Amino acid sequence: MLPFHFKMPGNVRIEVCVDSVASAQAAERGGAHRLELCSDLLEGGITPSAGLIEVVREQASIPLHIMIRPRAGDFCYDEQELEVMRRDIQLAKTLRAQGIVLGILDPAGKVDVPRTRQLVELARPLSVTFHRAFDMSSDLLRALDDVCSTGAERLLSSGGEQTSLQGADTIASLVHATRGRISIMAGSGINPTNAAALIRRTGVREIHVGLSTQLDSPMLFRKEDISMGKIPGREYLRSQVLEENVRALTRALQQQDSTDTTIPS
Repeated sequence: MLPFHFKMPGNVRIEVCVDSVASAQAAERGGAHRLELCSDLLEGGITPSAGLIEVVREQASIPLHIMIRPRAGDFCYDEQELEVMRRDIQLAKTLRAQGIVLGILDPAGKVDVPRTRQLVELARPLSVTFHRAFDMSSDLLRALDDVCSTGAERLLSSGGEQTSLQGADTIASLVHATRGRISIMAGSGINPTNAAALIRRTGVREIHVGLSTQLDSPMLFRKEDISMGKIPGREYLRSQVLEENVRALTRALQQQDSTDTTIPS
């Protein structure tokens, strides 16, 4: 029987998802251990440009993992899209990233093991995280075994739910089912107020957070009757990770770790 309440593990690793140089710098100053770099977070994140990767690598000293996702939408890719992913992986290696983040499913909602394994092998010696495409799979436990067989080091999951809190029991089951084969990283909806409880409930040792804040544009002249994107009204808004939000998360985990005396049931 699974324990329903884990002791808070020490040295929980915090990965922050960023889409700009400013966010990367703020995340590092706030105490993040690793960055996941993406573009187009409104669509769940796609591969960032070479220029963004290069400048973030210059400005941040913590490990940098690059999203390898050629487009928004589903995670079933054709051969041309796979070739784009291969070239983006090679570029990430050239630009001195420490890891990549990817996920491929077949039309039936199963992990595409052969093609994922091919990309994992291509990425070596970089670390590989299989992202939340996993949560869109048809059978999470089978998908877990499949991801483990690809050679990926890490699996990001919300337990098949919209947020990690909603999927916490499933995440705990995944941690138990890994039998040490892969690291489970919880992600989605995690913040300074719920992170410690989620970690104790699931037993994960890594969490993935956004922690972005919506900021007003510095533009003085505004033409608000025209929209450049598909979501009206966003031309004069931007999202950015703030140092104080990441620091609040690191403090919350440190405080919980120093006071936790819970014994597993």
